[in-house]
Amino acid sequence: MLGSLLTEEIDEVLSRNILGRLGCNDGVKTYVIPINYIYDGKCIIAHSVEGLKIKMMRKNNAVCFEVDEITNQTNWKSVIVWGTYHEITSERERYEAMKLFVNKTLKLKISKTAHTPELNENREHPESLLSVKPVIFRILIDEKTGRYETEHADEYHMHL
Repeated sequence: MLGSLLTEEIDEVLSRNILGRLGCNDGVKTYVIPINYIYDGKCIIAHSVEGLKIKMMRKNNAVCFEVDEITNQTNWKSVIVWGTYHEITSERERYEAMKLFVNKTLKLKISKTAHTPELNENREHPESLLSVKPVIFRILIDEKTGRYETEHADEYHMHL
């Protein structure tokens, strides 16, 4: 059975997960990359070092974001969000955003390469002597949609 997720189900998928795919376009090239994120109920919040995706989103702030929950080929949920890239520059807002990351990720086992930046202004990369200030940003959501497939129709709501 294929169907559309309700708004509450879309929010649940976004809240449960921490890894999604960000799509951006600079007018010439489209770039899709996995990113760690949190969903605060209103926005997608993420962080990155300055690189290609940040440069592209500064040039064109219209972005797309996608999250999947896949059990197998016939049991999955997928959410797509369209929105606007917005950098968080206020030190207080940056601190609050990183606090949300730390609170969520403290509950998870984190690998050596996937870790949150510290709550201070500079982030030391473990293999570098350079200090890097992460770019913290949010995706202001304009539209969100979700689809699912399941083998067990009785587990999901029936849509008209």
